Amino acid sequence: MRISVITVLLAALFFTGCIDFRKPKPIAGEVEESFKTRWVAKRMNDLQASGTATDPREARKIAVEEFKKKYPYTNIAHKPDPMTVTTP
Repeated sequence: MRISVITVLLAALFFTGCIDFRKPKPIAGEVEESFKTRWVAKRMNDLQASGTATDPREARKIAVEEFKKKYPYTNIAHKPDPMTVTTP
């Protein structure tokens, strides 16, 4: 009797979602990506406002390179930027 009650309780917990064995979402990666996006956008605006880069593509390229130098310890800094990658 006890085994069946325990089994029923564990099954209820499992099927109601209290025990979730799926892989957790990579929250840290999402946070880094969001941070890079916001940082690069702000730096692009700063570069264009100061006149250092008049072309938005050039400003983005400079901003991404500065991000890589300033935040090399982040995982997102080592990934290629899809907007500035050139294809032959």
